[in-house]
Amino acid sequence: MLGLRRAFFITVIVVEKIIKFIKKTIMFDLKVINAVLAEMEEERGISREKMLDAIEQSLATAYKKEFGKRGQIITAKFDLNSGTTNFNQIKIVVDESMLKAGTDKGEREEMVDEVATEDGQKVRFDEEKHIMVNNAKMIKKDVRVGEELIFPLEPKDDFGRIAAQTAKQVIVQKIREAEKEAALTEFGQKAGDIVIGHVQRFERGNLYVDLGRVTAIMPYDEQIPGERYKPGERIRAILLAVEETSRGIFLKLSRSHADFLSELFAIEAPEVQSGAVVIKAVAREAGARSKIAVYANEQHIDPVGSLVGQRGVRVSTVMSELGGEKIDIIEWSADQAEFIEDSLSPAQVINVKIVTEPNADNNERGHAIAEVASDQQSLAIGRGGQNVRLAAKLTGWKIDIVSAQTGEPLAVANAAGTADIVAADTTPVGNEIDALENEDATTTNPIPQDEDEPTNDRNTNPDTEEENEIDTPEEAEAELAKEESKT
Repeated sequence: MLGLRRAFFITVIVVEKIIKFIKKTIMFDLKVINAVLAEMEEERGISREKMLDAIEQSLATAYKKEFGKRGQIITAKFDLNSGTTNFNQIKIVVDESMLKAGTDKGEREEMVDEVATEDGQKVRFDEEKHIMVNNAKMIKKDVRVGEELIFPLEPKDDFGRIAAQTAKQVIVQKIREAEKEAALTEFGQKAGDIVIGHVQRFERGNLYVDLGRVTAIMPYDEQIPGERYKPGERIRAILLAVEETSRGIFLKLSRSHADFLSELFAIEAPEVQSGAVVIKAVAREAGARSKIAVYANEQHIDPVGSLVGQRGVRVSTVMSELGGEKIDIIEWSADQAEFIEDSLSPAQVINVKIVTEPNADNNERGHAIAEVASDQQSLAIGRGGQNVRLAAKLTGWKIDIVSAQTGEPLAVANAAGTADIVAADTTPVGNEIDALENEDATTTNPIPQDEDEPTNDRNTNPDTEEENEIDTPEEAEAELAKEESKT
């Protein structure tokens, strides 16, 4: 917020200095102007050359508004060293072939600035911006058709209010265009990357994030459900789109997109950054649960362990960033049956039958049936079908969950992310689905424990309610010795 306010005041200072100059035609305070130009370049990314161009165009516009004639092309050249301004009139050299037939040379036409030879269209002669080639040769012998001749104009020492207001509009517009170009240059290459900003405000469901020089928008459907943001709070999100609109630069952020999860792991896992581990697919229900499939390009690297990290520190960091969202990490396999089986983790699948293979020509998805034991059925389906739904999105297959004992269909999910639980409520699995608790983040490989990690004796913990518990082999041997001595 402070950066935006400071940038706004800087713009006001520049405009006011120019307006004072235009109204009174006094010399610029060159030290102040140089300081302001340097500030604009640092704070808003607008180069000194573009600011000078905006100043010159505003001065030329004011001169034409106050002293010029209709159809004139006027330019201004501002000398930053001396603070003086020179005004010039531009005339384009034309010949008879470039003029419309039957037109009077004294006849004027408003708003005709292009040269006729550039697009082949003929124009009406306007003595304020055109000059015949014969007359031009009297000024410059080697002049050519289409060339521009510069005629100095008499300096003026008094500008009116309307001219000053017109100049103000010109320079404000030029500053906005320069800011837009600077923002496109800075953020155009960051599309798809994670950016860091500060929460600005929350309006009509949209979250506005200050990224420094520009403000980005995070729509409601790109936010993680349940997250709350406070003004000034630091926030990370993925930059989905950078678009140029009539109202400026539109930067779209997201925290619910699947790519945000991938980029977070790329930050935490060097193996992903180097390309040794590749994230093949991501299925995500933001704020609830995600599944991610990874593959190692080198045989000696464990792809799942790379994302999990030592004692789960990497996956825990990502989960914390996402507000505790559960994450299942599985290893991608070219064997589709194996891949589907792993995608249903943490449930153990007895068998996967391939019904139909995918057909890219007809844009048809594959269809598979997963047979699950009775004690794993509710875990395979998940609460509200969440587990099988994410597995279908991750693999891109239609997956049917059936009972391994009876063959009874239990749930159906497709790659679009929809799942139907067909198990009857009267069956045990039907009752368990709604009663499932949220599982912890799981992987196909168990997280190795640190052997050097000390084991606390619960007897020495004053907060525990249980006393005299046997926690170590030494305690067990001592207790056994006591029992033997008693007998």
